[in-house]
Amino acid sequence: MNMLSYNEPNIKMERSTMLNPSSALRSEEGWQTAGTTGSLRNLKRFNNQDFSHLRALCLSQGRLFEDDTFPAHISSIGASLLPEDQLQQIEWRRPTELRRNPCLIMDGVSRFDIIQGHIGDCWVLAALGSLTMQKRFLENVLPKDQGFQSDYAGIFHFRFWQFGDWMDVVIDDRLPFLNGSYLSVHPRTSNEFWPSLLEKAYAKLRGSYQNLHGGYISDALVDFTGGVQLQFSLKKPPPDLEEILKAADKSRCMMGCSTSGQMRNTELRNGIVQGHAYTVTRAVKIRYKNGWEHIIRIWNPWGHGEWKGPWSDNSPEWNYVEPQIKEDLCIKKDDGEFWMSFEDFCEQFSWLCICNSTPTFLDFGDQRGTTWSVDRHIDLWSNSLSTGRNNSSLGAVSKNPKYFFEVTSNAPQSYNVVISLMQKHAEGMQDAQTSRIGFSITKENSKVLKQDFSLTRDVTNYFTLSPGTYAVIPATTARQDFEFILRIFLKNECYNENSDSQISPMLPMVVPRQNQDSSYKAIFLRYAKQGSSIDASQLRQLLNEVLLQDEMASLGGKFSFDSCRGILALMDTNANGRLTLQEFGSLWQKLTKYMDIFRREDKNNSGFLDIYELKSAIQTAGLAINEQVLHLVSLRFGDVTRRMGFSDFICCMLRLETMTYAFQNLANGGPQLFVTAMEWLTLVMYI
Repeated sequence: MNMLSYNEPNIKMERSTMLNPSSALRSEEGWQTAGTTGSLRNLKRFNNQDFSHLRALCLSQGRLFEDDTFPAHISSIGASLLPEDQLQQIEWRRPTELRRNPCLIMDGVSRFDIIQGHIGDCWVLAALGSLTMQKRFLENVLPKDQGFQSDYAGIFHFRFWQFGDWMDVVIDDRLPFLNGSYLSVHPRTSNEFWPSLLEKAYAKLRGSYQNLHGGYISDALVDFTGGVQLQFSLKKPPPDLEEILKAADKSRCMMGCSTSGQMRNTELRNGIVQGHAYTVTRAVKIRYKNGWEHIIRIWNPWGHGEWKGPWSDNSPEWNYVEPQIKEDLCIKKDDGEFWMSFEDFCEQFSWLCICNSTPTFLDFGDQRGTTWSVDRHIDLWSNSLSTGRNNSSLGAVSKNPKYFFEVTSNAPQSYNVVISLMQKHAEGMQDAQTSRIGFSITKENSKVLKQDFSLTRDVTNYFTLSPGTYAVIPATTARQDFEFILRIFLKNECYNENSDSQISPMLPMVVPRQNQDSSYKAIFLRYAKQGSSIDASQLRQLLNEVLLQDEMASLGGKFSFDSCRGILALMDTNANGRLTLQEFGSLWQKLTKYMDIFRREDKNNSGFLDIYELKSAIQTAGLAINEQVLHLVSLRFGDVTRRMGFSDFICCMLRLETMTYAFQNLANGGPQLFVTAMEWLTLVMYI
């Protein structure tokens, strides 16, 4: 395998023109919260500001919103972004003061709407340019319930992913101007304001506009998607980078790249800017002369300034391309976008960053029906639990958390594991110093197989691992505690001999880890705390943290301790009050089966089954039930409206299945056993 070591995985982008240089999450059960995904249905309000409430209040009072948490003041700009005399000249203006008929969006959202301003936030705008091309991500960030035409009150909101949660960030629409020009990004169309307002919301999230002056495109891509990103050195590219790029383009990943250089923001004679971030907008392979050429399309957030070499707008290479392809690809406009060959791309740029909800960009070659599962954990690495002098060593973190996962596929030519570790800064401290963090991967014999450490917010790497059980051990070289989110992505090969098509790249599939039967061993080991069995309390924690990480499943409430005791009693063949790995494996198969049934029958994705859906679910499971028993079961396990949530559905189905097979065994070889509805109810309620 070609292992990448990202000691310094990106350069920090900043534009110097006209500028001077410049809390703990806890769960009910404790620190560890497996499966924290973040959801737009469970938005967190940044600074506890409710957009709908604030807008309604302003409309009722006939006033425009003024955000006192991110005021029209130097503090929102940042004390070191500009010289003192220029800071004093900053003016704040609303779009309604600048144009008679301002619009949030005109004729759709496009990367060509963006022109970088004085602030050196090319890393943000390059990520934003990529965001405009992916509607499924854009709609998460830019809500549609706002504008200047209806219910305008000078208030807007945008959403960003932060450490496992989607944050709703509210702003007023006062924008900073210096000497009559936008200080920040400005739109190409004078009365379209989504770029400037979105940038302001991101500046608020990061603490100030100053905190946008220099940063990593990888951070912005993750904040805009909640996805996983990987960075590739173009000076030492992996041999299959062309295939990775094509897979990324096919599955509609977000992509960006960056240049290095001591003279930041200096445009070379060939048109490439040093120390700058760009958006990668296409990667295709086309017929050229008597062979094939892999070309890359790139966009400059400045909105101008293009590559002047081979495959640029007016280069002769296009004369040897089929006319239709040339017409489709080569658009001659000074808009900052250009094509170049893959070889020139690797020569002129330093780093490539690819991001998607799952690592679909690693799905290339002869692979069919590939899906990715993900385990998520939020936890705390404690310096007090470390030992030894070198905190990056395995011994130093041996008392800190370990996270187990199991690899079942055996595809030696395929990348099948991606591990992402992100450190969290305290709220309001996004500009705090980043610690060097990383992780070790060990196998069952505790031998360290891989180590990866970096001085970045996010350390992510990809691997080819043979089948077996592994542990990930997060750590830091700094002598301080740090809170982190760990995500483990595992590839699942789903072969279908009757299908010649791959899963659509439009919809990369995220398969919750609990849906993979082969994963139960790693999950069991995690909650057994290296023991050989689990009790009702451990089972409860496991079910609530692993099964209920799925948002739909969690709507119906958690598993109670009593319900877990009942489940354990049904599956505990040794009658010792605990489940062994083998017993848990049997339970896991039933859980995954019933989760699949629940999802299929929950037609409106409400997280509940009504009595008709429940009947269909029971019949789908192969169990017979009449109307009277169905009525009694819905009373026993349903809510006041006789709807049944997922956790109650699991308890109900396990008991129904156990009783059905019990009576089948009793009646085996003899006369059919008749059971009344009341007898059924009594058994189901009290077993």
